[in-house]
Amino acid sequence: MAGSVIVLGAGVAGLSAALPLARAGRAVTVIDPLPPAGGASFGNAGLLSPDTVVPIAQPGMLRKVPGWLLDPDGPLVVRPRYLPRAAPWLLRWIMAGRMERVLAVSDAMRALNGQTMRCWQDLLGAADFAALARRTGQVQVWDSEGETEAAARDRMLRARHGIAAEVLDAEGVRALLPGITPAVKRGLFLPGNGHTVSPLRMVRRLADHFLAAGGTLLAERAMKIIPPEGGGEGGGWMVMTNAANHRAATLVVAGGAWSKQMLAPLGIHVPLEAERGYHLMLPDPSVMPALPIMDKARSIAVTPMEEGLRATGLVEIAGLEAPPDEARAARLMGLLAALLPGITGGTPRLWMGSRPSTPDSLPVLGPVKGRPGLHLCFGHGHFGMTGGPPSGRLVSDLILGERPLADPAAYALDRFGA
Repeated sequence: MAGSVIVLGAGVAGLSAALPLARAGRAVTVIDPLPPAGGASFGNAGLLSPDTVVPIAQPGMLRKVPGWLLDPDGPLVVRPRYLPRAAPWLLRWIMAGRMERVLAVSDAMRALNGQTMRCWQDLLGAADFAALARRTGQVQVWDSEGETEAAARDRMLRARHGIAAEVLDAEGVRALLPGITPAVKRGLFLPGNGHTVSPLRMVRRLADHFLAAGGTLLAERAMKIIPPEGGGEGGGWMVMTNAANHRAATLVVAGGAWSKQMLAPLGIHVPLEAERGYHLMLPDPSVMPALPIMDKARSIAVTPMEEGLRATGLVEIAGLEAPPDEARAARLMGLLAALLPGITGGTPRLWMGSRPSTPDSLPVLGPVKGRPGLHLCFGHGHFGMTGGPPSGRLVSDLILGERPLADPAAYALDRFGA
């Protein structure tokens, strides 16, 4: 058992932690009831954003909460029945929007996200990375002619980290994105960012490399984590699944939005909320942008992919158990048509998944105090494809006793007072 590792979760974060450990010679088992990229790692916007340094929580969020509750078609809604359960997380989220905290979070985002391209290349190798990633930049667009307060704050944060960006007027936007609505008046080109043409294939290739390195992947559901002092004979951390008992010296919880439920029986409480996100995949689109578009007026992201054009957005806070709202997902087609007038394509495919979101937009990484051998790697919210690989690298570095690529204190669970 010495040196053995169990990783709970076969998404981008879990596999990004498991693969370096397997390559270092550890006996690593990844457990997940779904195949790789079965959850949020499958349905995300596919953005690879090393230059993303702006947290979701921002000053002035408090005044927007009543509008979200009253507008069922808004970009972010909280289902009324779930509000009492969501209220503590929402309060932490609002508090994380204080400017001094925003600056600290932005610094921590840069330290982690800025490593994403290098980490992806290390994990996949040059050939797979070239086949699956596009480093063509991203574009943000607005319908307003003047700079909004939020956009000015974003500009300040980019300048803080020396991030290159090109301001585009309406003509410049249309030159870069033919077919975009004339309602768009200005844009911003971020050349350092990119995207993947298939989140599904990208994460599956992580799994392939993990298996090739000697790792084990089990399609089982973790029912309970039992600590060494309660695991009976054999010692180590025990994971009771629907099919077996598995033991290891080290346990990494990378269960995405379900991580909170996994840890609660241990008395470990995490301010983690499931931000349910929707996507619409339009096959054979008549308009295919050359690079991703973040539409600030309509609160959607549009990404060109192998299977078609993916529109993502419309966040919903309703917990893990509520059924999807297919009408909300279908509404993305109207927003996509407003951005790209006249667009047509095949039959759209709808999807909903749960983003594991912390109040401050930073993941929860590293060891748990007082719980030797237990490590955390979850909470990437809107930035999973970007933050997952460097997070996995940071956690694997800590387990292997190597120098981590960023200061782990910024992402530790105890920042929440837990």
